[in-house]
Amino acid sequence: MTFRQGFKDGLAIGLGYLSVSFSFGIMAVSSGLTWWQALLISITNLTSAGQVAGVGIMSASGGLIEMAISQLIINMRYSLMAISLSQKTDKTMTVPARLFDSYFITDEIFGVACSQDQVGFRYMTGLSVLPVLGWTLGTFLGALSGNLLPQVVTASLAIGIYGMFIAIVLPVCKKSRTISIICVISVVMSVIFRYVPFLHAHVSSGFAIIICAVTAALIGVFIMPQDEEAQDG
Repeated sequence: MTFRQGFKDGLAIGLGYLSVSFSFGIMAVSSGLTWWQALLISITNLTSAGQVAGVGIMSASGGLIEMAISQLIINMRYSLMAISLSQKTDKTMTVPARLFDSYFITDEIFGVACSQDQVGFRYMTGLSVLPVLGWTLGTFLGALSGNLLPQVVTASLAIGIYGMFIAIVLPVCKKSRTISIICVISVVMSVIFRYVPFLHAHVSSGFAIIICAVTAALIGVFIMPQDEEAQDG
């Protein structure tokens, strides 16, 4: 697989990232960040869920510990994707090449790469170019627009990135009762942390994300075997 083929395969991902990161740029600026801070976050992170959670923690004046823990939990899946993808790599994927391309692993890039019989350094790098450019450019354009457009417009456009998360989660929820239950639990817990005065006053938004995610996931672990048995039956 050549760099050119990877570049072509990454076009659709890059266009999708351009539109989604536009909303992130607007949201980041609306939360008090400058355009270059929003751009720097996108360049160094390349993770929509992690970036949204991180901006929320920063806007709430959260601490470094809760930031680190929340990012670890949210982005841990990329390590599992990298391990899975490593089973398809060829001899061109040396240790330095793996370290370089590991930065580019996202859900969509992983999905396209895994659909190939074998993945080499040139293909993986080519596949990642347009998504990275699309994500950073969209963030830049969204951040600039956030400074120029009326507040009511930026507030409306900022909702777009949450729509993306819903679009990702709903199809999976329709296929798995366990995931549906996990999502409902995490949503209910988030509402409790937000609207119960004592919890809202004493638990920061970062730790609220951590508690909700870990608790819902642990409950899902115990439900999963029962869910699988019910489907088999």
